Amino acid sequence: MEELLRPALLDWLRTDPALGDVTAIEEEVPARATPPWLAVVASASADWSTKDRVGREVRLAIELHSRADDPRADAPLVSALDRRIEAFPKAQDGLEIASIRFLRARTERRANNARATLLEYRFRCLAALPENP
Repeated sequence: MEELLRPALLDWLRTDPALGDVTAIEEEVPARATPPWLAVVASASADWSTKDRVGREVRLAIELHSRADDPRADAPLVSALDRRIEAFPKAQDGLEIASIRFLRARTERRANNARATLLEYRFRCLAALPENP
């Protein structure tokens, strides 16, 4: 399910006008991109099955990479990203999302005024029911 969730979430993020200033939204750290950019930098999944459906708890870590002197400069973009992830449609091709939960965030300053904000979310997913059982 992780392989279905990741690309669907990235497509969802790419269509958000509030994230229009982001130059790249990618599956992994882009080889060449001007900040700000977003990438899914890590994911992990564990069993979350029920008696009659396969399920996974998927944890995704998304990094926003930017460049700014002011540590508050990314706040509007981080807020827009969080709102967009929370609004991710529950029905997706091949899976249903039972819940989305923010887990943690970490921000760090890097060399040359670079900043990185790592946001981690938990998605509890079930395999979609067949349309014609």
